[in-house]
Amino acid sequence: MNDLGISGGSILLIVLALFIILGVFLGVRIVPQSEKHVVERFGRLRSVLGPGINFIVPYLDRVAHKISVLERQLPTAQQDAITTDNVLVKVETSVFYRIIEPEKTVYRIRDVDAAIATTVAGIVRSEIGKMELDQVQSNRNELTAKIREQVAAMVDDWGIEVTRAEILDVNLDDATRQAMLQQLNAERARRAQVTEAEGSKRSVELSADAELYAAQRQAEARRISADAEAYATEVVAKAIKENGIEAAQYQVALKQVEALTAVGQGAGKQVVIVPAAALDAFGDAFKLLQGRAK
Repeated sequence: MNDLGISGGSILLIVLALFIILGVFLGVRIVPQSEKHVVERFGRLRSVLGPGINFIVPYLDRVAHKISVLERQLPTAQQDAITTDNVLVKVETSVFYRIIEPEKTVYRIRDVDAAIATTVAGIVRSEIGKMELDQVQSNRNELTAKIREQVAAMVDDWGIEVTRAEILDVNLDDATRQAMLQQLNAERARRAQVTEAEGSKRSVELSADAELYAAQRQAEARRISADAEAYATEVVAKAIKENGIEAAQYQVALKQVEALTAVGQGAGKQVVIVPAAALDAFGDAFKLLQGRAK
């Protein structure tokens, strides 16, 4: 009997020890840095365990969900959208997100990836429907920022943070692409014609400016010559006014002497025939010169 009692007590102690060990094992939870664990008690949310060593009530609490908090990328998706000028485009998008509140993600949405993809598709169609094709092509950064902002606001209730939302490409059908290519070639031809016309216009303007400048310089030269002649006439008139007829005779005699001197210095002129009146002029000029010297 004693052997049986000892055996029964030993078994009880062993069972109790195993129960305690199992309780410790179930009550201690080590959570990796890249995860968060959602704990439930009798089917209801109890707590969310962060990275490190955590303790729960064994046999009452259980880890119902192990959620990775690493950044995730949705598969590249294509959405059809129609612009305001009725052009059908295919938009390729890529979205990156991570779960920051797993308790919301677990109990509010079933398929996170599908929900985000549907949300992005709707926002892309809505935003592109407000723009023309040229605006979609030229304002891609602005469009991407709007899509990212709206997606982030809509998925906030799911405990999700959208880290990146990019428009990878905007594709057109063949007919639209050919039409755009023809329009681009026509625009290039128009710009070339405008550039050529502006060059011709500028050339004409420069030629006219050059002719105007030449005419102005010639007129300036004529004005200076006229001013010089007027000044000389004014000097002679002043001299006549101050010195009387002698100044006029002096000027006339001086001109005669200069003329005869020029004739005498001409090439091949060995003999100069001087009229008697010229000799008188020489005499008068000489007297006047002497008079001026005194």
